[in-house]
Amino acid sequence: MEAQFNLTAYILLYLTVIASLISLWENNHLLRKLSLWFSVLAFASLTLALVQRCMASGRLPFATMYEFTFLFAWGILLFLLLLRIKFASELLTSLSALFAIAILSYGSTLPSDIRPLMPALQSVWLEFHVITAILAYGAFALSCCLAIIYLVKEKNGRFGESLPPLTKLDSYMHWSVAIGFPFMTLVLITGAVWAEEVWGRWWSWDPKETWALITWLIYAGYLHARKTYGWQGKRAAIMAIIGFAVVLFTLFGVSLLLPGAHSYV
Repeated sequence: MEAQFNLTAYILLYLTVIASLISLWENNHLLRKLSLWFSVLAFASLTLALVQRCMASGRLPFATMYEFTFLFAWGILLFLLLLRIKFASELLTSLSALFAIAILSYGSTLPSDIRPLMPALQSVWLEFHVITAILAYGAFALSCCLAIIYLVKEKNGRFGESLPPLTKLDSYMHWSVAIGFPFMTLVLITGAVWAEEVWGRWWSWDPKETWALITWLIYAGYLHARKTYGWQGKRAAIMAIIGFAVVLFTLFGVSLLLPGAHSYV
């Protein structure tokens, strides 16, 4: 059943992209509604896939990189749907769905077998660590999508005219980072507590730890520059994109290029 739910989520996400892009170009109200419902159903299908995996494994799906990629896509859709309550943008919907598709596609190449938890993973702090990471990275993904839309809008032209105002894009981009940053802080704290419990040390400068700290510093710099120096608009958008690029490198690039204590996932 898990595979069927995942396949259904894929199909619905592709339909979300198609409906939202066509509605953006044609200004079609029916397609806008369909893109929303496709994204809601994709989120529901992915949720059911994760629940099914929980039932099959007898634990939360927090043990492998395969499981985390599906949780990551789930987090992106969660924040997309939360933001759509106040802010509907078809380009944001399509970009977020494309991000989720890309992450799910990568996850589908990883081993999907259900494994028993290693001793290092048998900790309640792992659960807090992964939950906060899902929420942080989901919010940061949304900020990156909004930043891309901001830069597209700034170029003007016919396509740019159909997009939301720059001030609104900038405001929600800041909102996404402001939501994600406290969770990113908790990622570092829970990771340190977990490391002390398992390995007897709070911090070891493991590659993934180091890059998680770099991620935190980038978003801290984003918020500080906005509050202190009034950084908004294009500079803030570029910084949000760089921040999410570092998130992706931390999650996927480090595991491939700089193996360390987190390599088992």
